[in-house]
Amino acid sequence: MNETTNIDEIDRRILRALQANGRMSLQEISTAVGLSPTPVARRIRQLEEAGIITGYRALIDETALGFAISVFVSVRLDRQIDGTLAGFEAAVRAFPEVVDCWLMTGNRDYLLRIATSSLAEFEAFLTGRLTRVPGVAAIESSIPLRRVKGDLARTI
Repeated sequence: MNETTNIDEIDRRILRALQANGRMSLQEISTAVGLSPTPVARRIRQLEEAGIITGYRALIDETALGFAISVFVSVRLDRQIDGTLAGFEAAVRAFPEVVDCWLMTGNRDYLLRIATSSLAEFEAFLTGRLTRVPGVAAIESSIPLRRVKGDLARTI
């Protein structure tokens, strides 16, 4: 953690417990960190208010839902000006196939992870929608073979 983040070892243990299981009850977290439920609840609320805990979600198995194909797509825009960037980002937010999008440094402007049910669906998305977004100059796709490590956030 950086110097401006005021969290102590108890907060770190609370965060580790919630990262391992976001559905833990206050009593379970209390037992794990050695505090009673009231101070644990107060600390969790403070971590939420500080923006350290940004939300709670269920982890979904995309393959079980029929989205077995992931493709990483690098996108280069024809111009890196505010309007083009904003337009591209708005378009990407509207595509349910795009599950992750990062603005990048280097020779590509964006890196996207696309989840689809098949390569044919990916091709239809790519040729019918993504390439038609105004400002898109070049696209490069990579298909991962398997995930080696996958975390939502760095553990502390």
